[in-house]
Amino acid sequence: MNTPQNQSLTVQAKIVGLKDLTPTVREFTIEVEHAQFWTPGSHLPVALNVKGFSTWRHYSLTGESHPKQYQFAVKKLEQGRGGSLALWALEVGDTLQVGSPKNHFPINTTADSYLLIAGGIGITPFVSMLQALKAQSRLNKASAPKIKMLFGAKEAQELAYHDILLQQLKQEELVVSLDTHGERFDFKAQISQLPTSTLAYVCGPQAMLSAVKEAWQACNRPLENLHFETFGTSGAKANEAFKLKVPRHDLEIEVKHDESLLEVLERNGVQTLYDCQRGECGLCAMDVLSVEGEIDHRDVFLTEHEKTDNRKICVCVSRVCGTIILDSAYRGDQIFAN
Repeated sequence: MNTPQNQSLTVQAKIVGLKDLTPTVREFTIEVEHAQFWTPGSHLPVALNVKGFSTWRHYSLTGESHPKQYQFAVKKLEQGRGGSLALWALEVGDTLQVGSPKNHFPINTTADSYLLIAGGIGITPFVSMLQALKAQSRLNKASAPKIKMLFGAKEAQELAYHDILLQQLKQEELVVSLDTHGERFDFKAQISQLPTSTLAYVCGPQAMLSAVKEAWQACNRPLENLHFETFGTSGAKANEAFKLKVPRHDLEIEVKHDESLLEVLERNGVQTLYDCQRGECGLCAMDVLSVEGEIDHRDVFLTEHEKTDNRKICVCVSRVCGTIILDSAYRGDQIFAN
């Protein structure tokens, strides 16, 4: 198993607590000898054995930083890539390897207005964010920020951490939307009601991110005030198998519906730089020589122009409908030079 780029510390952790927050969301509390300090929005790399192969998955940390424990929640996906099923098979007392917490989704706690938008399991990073914002408010009551939280889920029983949100937010600050009720957020209407200085933080499926971004731009809000994180597995199209060719390695193989490009490349000896595995850091971006079909770009690193151009693909999350030919010579250090 290759360790993610810049993953400087890997330690053994023991599962000390399991709690089912919903029928499909389980909270894991793990204990280590010395937990690293982390900030709201951070995720934890977790080493797992999925379908006989060692790999890494990344989960948003919840609660507050603790000297000996980490806490995260995982949604069970029967048709996913296998990471959630591997974790759900573990019991209290079992051990696993974890890496160092990283934060690609930090929150600025000094603003005067916030819009937080979560879709399903996308609620997890907001648990610690809300605690940080409320702590900041207690320090300076005279300038407590305005907060609006939008939380969407398929049904009421899938509203993970809803009880904590009710403790942290006033009734008018939390708006819930449920698919079973045929409800859909009017993002443009919600955004237009807030001060122009509002900072927005969004975590959810790709379709939600796209809708929020479109509404944000329609309201003439600055893009630098819109921050988002995606699941890394959701896209515009359903997962399906596709063909992968890497001429430099004389490789021609099928990428199955339940595995990522990155996993297939690694398994077949094509060394690929990567880190977040959530489509955020861009380290895994590779050159596209050609594509027969359509690329389903699921990252939030490439610009819209770059996605339309189809010359690069973030292999950790993005997929293809058809056949793609990649050049393994692309080096990730180009990212850091920009």
